[in-house]
Amino acid sequence: MNSDRGPEESSAHTLVRLADVALELADPADDVRGRKVVDRNGDQVGKVDGLIIDEAERRVRFLEVGSGGFLGLGEHKQLVPVEAITRVDEDAVHIAPERTQVAGGPAYDPDLEPERRYYDDVYTYYDYPPFGGPYPR
Repeated sequence: MNSDRGPEESSAHTLVRLADVALELADPADDVRGRKVVDRNGDQVGKVDGLIIDEAERRVRFLEVGSGGFLGLGEHKQLVPVEAITRVDEDAVHIAPERTQVAGGPAYDPDLEPERRYYDDVYTYYDYPPFGGPYPR
């Protein structure tokens, strides 16, 4: 059987923006979109613009964090693994990495569909193991 999908695509989970699929969080109270993101020093990093989910497991894998800009123009976006979350309260999502580390992370463009390697690179950047284990590079 011939397949157009490479080994990386066939073994990897599909990650999608929650806003782009017809799925909802099991508990709407868990939806942190729109909350500010605060680092371990109490500095504001940005706000949660979106959630990246593993479609197969229906689990959130990344926060899409937007910072800078005005009314969405000139805004920078970074992904932060959910493993970096230290706590969530009514107003904010608190993360372990500092604001400067997030700002220096791999750039994210929500209009492009990243390859699996990009997500692995984000995990590596923040020093977390990739979900589902390492994949061939």
